Amino acid sequence: MVRVEGAIVDLDGIRAGYVRFEGGAVVEVGSPGTASRQPGERRIRGIVVPPPVNGHTHLGDASATVEPPNATVAEMVEPPNGFKFRLLRDTSPSRKAAAMRRAMTRMRREGIALAVDFREEGLPGVRLLRRAATSAGLEVQIFGRPLARPLESTELAALLSEADGIGLSAARDESAGDLDTIAAACRAAGKRLAMHASEAEREEPSTYLRTKPDLLVHLTCATPADLQEVRDSGTTVAVCARSNALFGRRPNLAEFSRIGVPTILGTDNAMLHAPSIWRELEFDYVSSRLAGAPVPAEFLARAAFVEPWRWLGRPSFARIAPGTDARPIVVRLPPEDPAYQLVTRATEHLIVRPGSLGRREPGP
Repeated sequence: MVRVEGAIVDLDGIRAGYVRFEGGAVVEVGSPGTASRQPGERRIRGIVVPPPVNGHTHLGDASATVEPPNATVAEMVEPPNGFKFRLLRDTSPSRKAAAMRRAMTRMRREGIALAVDFREEGLPGVRLLRRAATSAGLEVQIFGRPLARPLESTELAALLSEADGIGLSAARDESAGDLDTIAAACRAAGKRLAMHASEAEREEPSTYLRTKPDLLVHLTCATPADLQEVRDSGTTVAVCARSNALFGRRPNLAEFSRIGVPTILGTDNAMLHAPSIWRELEFDYVSSRLAGAPVPAEFLARAAFVEPWRWLGRPSFARIAPGTDARPIVVRLPPEDPAYQLVTRATEHLIVRPGSLGRREPGP
């Protein structure tokens, strides 16, 4: 049995406290100084959090091994001839699968429990990622993309039978009729609709909110008024600040926080960055300071550890208490200012899995 004393960050907020683990499971949570001493119990200090979620990835392009060109967003990711799509076209399925496994193995090593992936290449692309994720031991929510335009109902139905939803490049890349068809098919299948929005240029919110998507990605070119419309719609937004920075853009995270836009963090294209939420957290915090619009560390911590589980419809995974579904991780950092510590100083080397807490490890 192990008792972690310090701080807890979860669905119920940020607070000082202790968590007692037995066999890797939470058996007791309490206030500081109230824990009874158990015979043979090991005590460590740290911060207990739900496992982070990577809220937006493109793992199919993880096979890239050289520096990408210094190009525009369109030149990099626009189908069918952007750098990304040439890479996908020229890489064998076996090499893509191996690269995706490596990326997911890294995420699992860094404590990430789940990734939300936009998977190109139609149904074969969804199947390739599903098999790779199974062997890597990471849960993925796969948002597939139909290949045929105009849409083919049989392809869309087959895609939705195996994917967790549809992930589109942008509303402006689809006809209004196709958008309506895709949205209706997702609802009928009980699956989700997600799309990039206002990434390379501003789009009117009506274009991407009309079909009531479940998730929007980026909004780097959205105005404060646009963000208010998104907030009022209740739509969650995945932000990927490191990826956006490569193209001279950034999400206005201070405004996201100020007005309360539901926000999760993602790492975007695996050809551009390592899929590390810890790097993303630190970059988001530091770059917002650099831009003169600081974002609270608590907002970023919730975007990594809490909001994704709420968006997934699994809030119990974000609540650290006996009997919940949460499988928390422990980060061996000073607990006096836990959100700041998690956002700016956490690395995989400081993570302890509850199942290994009975083994002696060096302190921080």
